[in-house]
Formats: sequence, C-alpha cells, structure tokens
Amino acid sequence: MHMEDQKIREDARKIMDAALHAALPDTAVEKALAEMPDASGRLILVAAGKAAWQMAAAAYRILGERIDDGIVITKHGHAMGAIGNLTIREAGHPVPDADSYNATEAALTMTAGLKVTDTVLFLLSGGGSALFEKPLIPPEEMDDITRQLLACGADIVEINTLRKRLSAVKGGKFAQHAAPARVYSVVLSDILGDPLDMIASGPAYPDSSTAEQARAVVKKYGLKLSAAALELLDRETPKQLDNVTTRITGSVRQLCAAASETCQTLGYTPVVLTASLACEAREAGAFLGAVAQYHQDSAQSLAFIAGGETVVHLTGTGKGGRNQEIALAGAKLLDGLAGTALFSLGSDGTDGPTDAAGGIVTGETAGTLREAGVDIDRVLKDNDAYHALAKADGLPHRHQCQRPDGAADSAINQTHTSQGCLCRQPFFVKNDFPGTDVIRYDSAKYLTDRTPSVKKGQPPF
Repeated sequence: MHMEDQKIREDARKIMDAALHAALPDTAVEKALAEMPDASGRLILVAAGKAAWQMAAAAYRILGERIDDGIVITKHGHAMGAIGNLTIREAGHPVPDADSYNATEAALTMTAGLKVTDTVLFLLSGGGSALFEKPLIPPEEMDDITRQLLACGADIVEINTLRKRLSAVKGGKFAQHAAPARVYSVVLSDILGDPLDMIASGPAYPDSSTAEQARAVVKKYGLKLSAAALELLDRETPKQLDNVTTRITGSVRQLCAAASETCQTLGYTPVVLTASLACEAREAGAFLGAVAQYHQDSAQSLAFIAGGETVVHLTGTGKGGRNQEIALAGAKLLDGLAGTALFSLGSDGTDGPTDAAGGIVTGETAGTLREAGVDIDRVLKDNDAYHALAKADGLPHRHQCQRPDGAADSAINQTHTSQGCLCRQPFFVKNDFPGTDVIRYDSAKYLTDRTPSVKKGQPPF
C-alpha cells in the first residue's frame, strides 16, 4: 500500500469515528434522560431495536433501581449480558419471528393496567419494526409480506406504511395501549428527515400515513396480500396521542455535522452536500467514483460530506449489503487514481457486528481484483461484494472486544475502526476516495443507508 493511500485511510477512519460517536446509543440516552420529567409512580423500561441493549444499559447506569421493571428486545446475537432487573430477549431481524412476537407480548403485559402517575421509558432504535411486533394477521403471512417488501427494493417508509396497519403495536398503538401512563420515548433515528411516525413504524407516535398510501405500495410492487390483510390496510390509525413525549437523536444531520468538525480538525475544508441522498447503492458508488475522477486536479484538500439512504435490489444470492456495494461499485472508477479513497459507514444496520458491515476501496482496489480474476460487474450482479472486498483488503477491521463486565469475549465479534471499539454502534462501512474521503452512513436495514460522504484532497462531487 502506498503511503498516500495509507494516510487517507487513517484520516477517513478518524472522521468516521467522530461521526459514529455522535450517534452512539449511550450518548443519545444520556442526553435524553437529562430532560425526562420525574415520575411519581412506577417506571417501566421498554427497549426495542438493534441498539436496544446499549440504550437500556445506559439507562440502567443512570436510573438503576429507580426502574421498577423492564424488557429489552434486540436482534439475535446483539445482547451482551444481563442488565439489572431487566428481561433480555433476542428476536428476528429483518424478518420478525416467533421470538419477536413473544417478546412483544411480554412488553404489552408489562405495560398493561398502568396509572396516570406511571411512566414508560420507551427506547427505540433501528430494527424495531421487526423486533417489536404483534401481528393482526397470521405470523406466516406477516413474514411473507416482509420478505416480499425486502426483495422488491421497497424503502423503509413504504415498508412501515404497511407494517403499522397490520400490527397491534405500530402506528401509535403501543402508546395507546400504555395510556393513561406517560410515555417518554427516546428515538435513535434511522430514516431521512426523522419522520417519527415511520421510525420502527412509530409505536409511540401519531401516524401520518393514510390507507390510500398503503394501498399504493401494494399496487406499486404487485404484493400478494390476503383479503384480511387488505381489509386492515383500510383501518385508521391513531392521529393524536396526548400521553407521549419524544426525544430524537442520531439523525443524519447530526452525523454530518460531527464529520464536518473532524474534517476541519484534520485540515480539510468540509462541505456538507446533502442529508437526503437517495438512490440505488451501486449507482451511488459509481457516481461518487465519477466525481472523484473529475476533481483529481484540485489543489485544495477538501472533505465532501453527504447523508442519505440507498437501496439494494436483490439480483443474486451473495453476501455484502448496501455499504459494500457502494464501495465496490466506486472501485471501478477509482481505478489507478492516486491519493483517493471512498468509504461508506452506517450508524446502524442489519449486518450488525460483523465484517460484512462495510468496505474500503482506493485507486489500487480494482487492479488487485483484476489480478485475482474478479469481475466487479459480475460480483455486483450476484450481490456478493463481501467476498470481492475480502480479496482486496477492503473489509472492516475486527478485534477481540470487552464484555460489559470488562472480560474479554471472543464470541462477541464486533466491528471496530483503527481508532477504537464501536461495539455499541455496529454496522458501519467505509468508502475511501483518492484525494478524497467519502463517508456514508447507512441506516438500520438492508434497504436504507444514510450516507454522510467525505472526500479528501478533492471533492467527490
């Protein structure tokens, strides 16, 4: 590896670390609890999402035995030990399973019959739509509908527009269930624009979507639904909730701002391009690569930052996800460019704490893959970016991390940057541009990625 490429990679990781720190579940909870009103009655904690364990652990550190009861519902493999008197449950994601339904039923039982003096501390993060679920149709049909939506490339807003109407807890129905108790909701945002009724399908927020919009999604993708499911789409959801206070954090704007500050510290002139980039993942990678080509002659060291959401339409059976497709698609256009790196990362995501959570490419990546006999276009068609990037040193770094009790645990295989442990905020990807550092933040699902993008040396856009 050339020294210039190595330096760009180091800077990119520093920028990424700073942005991710701004979205850490711990940070979000600490800030939100400082504003939570005192509750004279019982305090029940309900945490749901892929960051649920981290958020609940932070809350328990602050509130301790003040919490009378609680439940944590997170993705299989994401729980990292016991938390005081809280019940820990793992469940299915991105498709809900029996564990999702059973855990949600336990949460509903725990929050039933509360008084007006009681408070529900509701901690919500990406993945909540699958993890926090009680379907109003047979579970098998709910699973099938979810798979149809994921396979056709529907975005998270479209997915949740349907889910909330087919659920007993989404679309404000959980808050309705907990009434007259107060619900203090802390939301780690994973959707552009932070639409609170759409994040995890808005269990504690009034629903702004309409039955007409739900029907339109079905028609757009040619989804197959039973007569009972179609009937539920026409039922109205809560449009007003008087017992809920919501605090939102981890939005793409916050991530972009944090990245921008670090870029300045490192000597780059940051330019935040957008917080709403949305397109096909591989198209985004190709575009960013083309921008890098255009700005190769820039004499100024620049950092371009963009946030957004991308989608992946499944055409193969490989491994990789959105972040890695962005990186690999960009590698073709970076071919032979000196001093350029492109990296993509997510503040949350379905790949979780694995080395499929991201990818890095430079001007050397395409040549390395050619020598290995890898055809980038063929790999992208098979959605197998992971194995290609593995052959070009393009996967995230991993090392043994520490359990919450301080003990090393090799079973907790978390993703890390060169600067430190990011166990509490899994699923990130990096894309380095030559002469540029591009950062992208992916959200919590296969279908969404928030993309702060940064370029070093010259603008990628």
